[in-house]
Amino acid sequence: FLTVNIFYTKSSCDILKADDMDKINQTFASEFLLLGFSGYPKLEIMYFILILLMYLVILTGNGVLILASIFDAHLHTPMYFFLGNLSFLDICYTSSSVPSTLVSLISKKRNISFYGCAVQMFVGFAMGSTECFLLGMMAFDRYVAICNPLRYPIIMSKVVYVLMASVSWLSGGINSIVQTSLAMQLPFCGNNVINHFTCEILAVLKLACADISLNIITMAVSNMAFLVLPLIVIFFSYIFILYTILRMNSATGRRKAFSTCSAHLTVVIIFYGTIFFMYAKPKSQEFPGEDKLQTSDKLISLFYGVLTPMLNPIIYSLRNKDVKTAVKYMLNRKAIQ
Repeated sequence: FLTVNIFYTKSSCDILKADDMDKINQTFASEFLLLGFSGYPKLEIMYFILILLMYLVILTGNGVLILASIFDAHLHTPMYFFLGNLSFLDICYTSSSVPSTLVSLISKKRNISFYGCAVQMFVGFAMGSTECFLLGMMAFDRYVAICNPLRYPIIMSKVVYVLMASVSWLSGGINSIVQTSLAMQLPFCGNNVINHFTCEILAVLKLACADISLNIITMAVSNMAFLVLPLIVIFFSYIFILYTILRMNSATGRRKAFSTCSAHLTVVIIFYGTIFFMYAKPKSQEFPGEDKLQTSDKLISLFYGVLTPMLNPIIYSLRNKDVKTAVKYMLNRKAIQ
């Protein structure tokens, strides 16, 4: 969702000129057409079934984690509070794009209104930015828990971790407002076909027929704040965590420490690995195999947008005894009722 590697290619619309304003006003895009996987009509039913199943798993898995973190007193800790926020974020993120994608796959209705596109872009960008900060906060929480266990209740008090989560949500929302407003105020000169299955910001910027240098600059700043800074926090947190774990005399203590960090580290690797693979690579320009390359980009985006939120609750549930115990307790209580 963030990149500095944006290559703007002139098409039928060139950089705005003063005498072109009337023409642009007449061809202002009132809606967009999402191509999605329209080039592969025979596979659309398969994609529909696959995405629907994954979306149901996302809603169920993350919903259960949220309920467990709220109603089980044993999970009223900073780590599970952040985990509940992460699960809620994943539900919001996927719900902003997956339902419309499913509709387009089954009904062939691929158009989306200008404001609908803006809302979809805002929610997706806000959730992605917030998740970066939340993952950094979770890494810091693990650092304090393992490296300073005696001071953990003081450092990570309820006021502190609620404030940390609030800052993540607020900063992600502000960042998304800035990026979305800058993108959607650009003129599109009637060129409203988005070669994507969602209103992804880079795909929308390709349609603009104006100078997008301001967008590039603000996104570069956003990269530093929401990608690089949390990644630095995560990196140094785990350096200190690893150093502390290796100094432990107890093998049981080392296993327990590794266990509490492994789920979060797995999520970080999947999340950042997909983002950097998708956005940090050089963008191709007008090659014979460009259509195949764009299709692969869409599939990678689908992996980032659907598979990662689906894997998060599975990873945390499988590697965490407290979560599994809380879920079993909830299910048994419901069965008794």
